Amino acid sequence: MKIITQALVVLVLFLNSCKEKESVVITTEEYHSSVDKITTIMIHDIFSPPVASRIFAYPNIAAYEIIAQNNNDYNSLVGQIKDLEAIPKAEKQGINYQMSALIAHMDLSKRLIFSEAKMEVLRDSLYQVWETKNDVEFNDSKAYGLKVAEHIAVWMNKDNYKQTRTMPKFTVDTDDESRWQPTPPSYMDGIEPHWSKIRTFVLDSASQFKPVPPPAFSMDKDSQFYKELIEVYDVSKEMEQKGDTCEEIAIAQFWDCNPYVSVTQGHLMFAKKKITPGAHWIGITKIASRKTNADFDKTVFAYTKTSIAIVDAFISCWDEKYRSNLIRPETLINKYIDENWKPVLQTPPFPEYTSGHSVVSGAASTALTSVFGENFAFDDDTEVLFGLPIRSFKSFDQAADEAAISRMYGGIHYRAAVEVGVVQGRKIGKLVDENLSMNTKK
Repeated sequence: MKIITQALVVLVLFLNSCKEKESVVITTEEYHSSVDKITTIMIHDIFSPPVASRIFAYPNIAAYEIIAQNNNDYNSLVGQIKDLEAIPKAEKQGINYQMSALIAHMDLSKRLIFSEAKMEVLRDSLYQVWETKNDVEFNDSKAYGLKVAEHIAVWMNKDNYKQTRTMPKFTVDTDDESRWQPTPPSYMDGIEPHWSKIRTFVLDSASQFKPVPPPAFSMDKDSQFYKELIEVYDVSKEMEQKGDTCEEIAIAQFWDCNPYVSVTQGHLMFAKKKITPGAHWIGITKIASRKTNADFDKTVFAYTKTSIAIVDAFISCWDEKYRSNLIRPETLINKYIDENWKPVLQTPPFPEYTSGHSVVSGAASTALTSVFGENFAFDDDTEVLFGLPIRSFKSFDQAADEAAISRMYGGIHYRAAVEVGVVQGRKIGKLVDENLSMNTKK
């Protein structure tokens, strides 16, 4: 009897070992976690807004191209964005495409930041769970995800980013009063003066949506330029009188998103780290995905389309910034109107026109509307991490309009940069929507 029992145990163990393990379910929350982790690392590493947009785009595209291999609802971006060649096909059966997509996302993200070990913590924790559940599927899917990541990395490394790292710093024109000057408190050099040389994704060139020039510089009190300058000052004074309950101040602070804020305490100066404008809109993408219970593939699709709009928006905006090279309000107000005046927000270190927030918000909101629909109401809790309350919006467009005008409330942009910038961004977002055939169900 004992021998029979032992034989049955051995047989059961043998049959269990022969059982095919179930495929691992990859959740949307795991993808959100990867995006959130890279956002957190970018805050820590202090990447500039344009560079941050590039860090978001490539990993999302890698993930998207993998899911498009296995889901007929989505079309590959090959032939739709510049110079992208078809990713390798999976050579083995039983690949978990969503696992491969997330692996590719994490691997490319790790390549694009400084603090690689921080990304490895998330990666290794997921790897351990997946391998435990189904080691064969994990190893095959991992190999495929890393193969695709390497393919996208080759394409990524040809976008001229590395070449711009060795190009000369921006030269400040001290002889022309209309030209941008470094601003307090840290008086940083102009960042990314060569960003217009980065390969675009959907735009035919950085200057495709070249905006109208800003109002002609003039300190004549009857000129349009001076009227916009004094408007910035007057609005700030009105806000100051309203005190702590001022809605405009709350709006300015909510959309600050400046990773370069310098804080001085005595003889010590340090950086107050925040997300970038693009990261804020990536956060809104997560909010919309969660609210609609989007599945894994649609979530990747939404992140990818939005990040493409954001990265092209930065290229377009920076092309204009260093073309017009316009002086910031703070410099002129301190010189001609009030030497003690400070803007609500710290002026970021690059020329004024057009407003980066406005262009990026216009592009991102248009892309998100194309994915989730018009009049999409949502509660934006992106800034809760930084001690700011939730703000609610009736649509992505309303959020973009508020983000744009926040720059004038913050005292760092003239009205023209805001109004022209958001139109510039919406043109980019529309181009991305119309020229990228990503979702076959559209």
